Amino acid sequence: MPKKIKPDNRGYIYSTDPTFAFEEEEKNISTLPPDQQVLRVVLDTKHRAGKSVTLVYGFRGNTDDLEELGRKLKNFCGTGGSVKDGEIIIQGDHRNKVLQWLQKNGFKKAVRV
Repeated sequence: MPKKIKPDNRGYIYSTDPTFAFEEEEKNISTLPPDQQVLRVVLDTKHRAGKSVTLVYGFRGNTDDLEELGRKLKNFCGTGGSVKDGEIIIQGDHRNKVLQWLQKNGFKKAVRV
């Protein structure tokens, strides 16, 4: 049996409207300065086989800056992680370290949820 096929990431499969067209997403998003960013730091264990990860979400800007921020946070915590779907995933419970680093580097509106 074949895997579920998704034609796009928005969930649309078929439209009967002959003039239907997908809306293009804006690719040139400018990154807000750190003091205007509202970042949320959360501990998550869902769908991870009981292992905990620290999620940082709410970043407004382009993906290159998000990946750079993720790289800096992973380096500071001394652990692995990734950047997916606009979220920074850091392996382990590093909420305090991440929040401390963010506030030290100008993200004054970073909040632990």
